[in-house]
Amino acid sequence: LESNLLTQPWASVRFGESTFLAKVCFRDTGYILLISDLSSVWYESADAEAVGQRSKELNKRLTVHVSSFLNHLRNLMCPLLAGQPDATTAFSCHLSASGLRLHVKSELSGLPFYWDFHCCPAPLEMVFRHLVRPLIQMNLALQCQVQELASLLLQKDAEIEDYRESGATLSRDRLRTEPFQEETFQQNFMAK
Repeated sequence: LESNLLTQPWASVRFGESTFLAKVCFRDTGYILLISDLSSVWYESADAEAVGQRSKELNKRLTVHVSSFLNHLRNLMCPLLAGQPDATTAFSCHLSASGLRLHVKSELSGLPFYWDFHCCPAPLEMVFRHLVRPLIQMNLALQCQVQELASLLLQKDAEIEDYRESGATLSRDRLRTEPFQEETFQQNFMAK
């Protein structure tokens, strides 16, 4: 499950006054949820047995196969992460010293449906693998892209200057640009 979670994008979600980043992966065999307020990171990984046990505790009137519970949880969480929460579903979040509890209240087959995600602090390796490493890699990729674009701009400026020296003129003056100054661009970018 955790390797599948790596491919899931982070999404911004709001519970009450608090904003979090979250990602989740559901399978027929269980789920894994990773959630962060950018100060702390919590997770829960639950297999089918744990889901079955908790569903019996929280939903005594419902007798549904574990895969149906997991499918229903997927159908509640995926729209939330896509920024389109279901109006009939209520989410609340409770933070304590031991972790974070995400409470879900909805309906399943016309009956009330309750679920609690019991999230504990994520291990350092998980935080590094899912948050820190991807952020550093993206930062490096963007730096390379900026360098490549700056190089292309300098080449285009050299090409335009060659055209000018050959006697070429612009047919529309509004298309005229100033030569690219990489150092000035970097200073202005950092100032913003």
